[in-house]
Amino acid sequence: MSRAPSKVPVKLHRNVTLIRTTDPILAEELMSRKSLARMVLARLTDTLLLVKPDEAEGALDELRRMGHTPRVVR
Repeated sequence: MSRAPSKVPVKLHRNVTLIRTTDPILAEELMSRKSLARMVLARLTDTLLLVKPDEAEGALDELRRMGHTPRVVR
C-alpha cells in the first residue's frame, strides 16, 4: 500500500535582502564582524546570509567599509 506524499508547507518571501558569497570562509569572516553580524537574521547556507528587513542599507554600507564592492540585484 503506497502512501500519499506528505505536504510540506511552503512560504514565499518577497523583498528580502541576502548576502551571497562564493566562499564559505568569506561568509565566516563577514559574520565575525560584530557590526555586520548584528544585521544578519540567519545563516541559510554556508554561503548565504539573510539580512534583517530594516538593515539592508546598513549591511551594504558595512560591506563597503570592509572593502567589499557588493553587487546589488533588485
